[in-house]
Amino acid sequence: MKLRNKIEHTFSAIGRKVIYDTEITAFVEDRRMKRLTGVRSKELMIRVPVNDIFIKEKDPEKITFANTTGLSRTFKVSAFQIEGWYP
Repeated sequence: MKLRNKIEHTFSAIGRKVIYDTEITAFVEDRRMKRLTGVRSKELMIRVPVNDIFIKEKDPEKITFANTTGLSRTFKVSAFQIEGWYP
């Protein structure tokens, strides 16, 4: 996906800022995006790249964001859903 400008977005439900570069790439599978590039999360004062996003089949209410160093964060899926929109 290509964007005209970088976008910084704050997810108020989790209090995290995410930076989307002008080009975002990923391999998409069922319940998973791997080898993600162009997406970074701001942790404390450091921008950490997000390389993997997945939802476990056993627990579909939680989504996990991971990077190549093995660090990951898990949040409720509802924190990223748009109100009034249901897939």
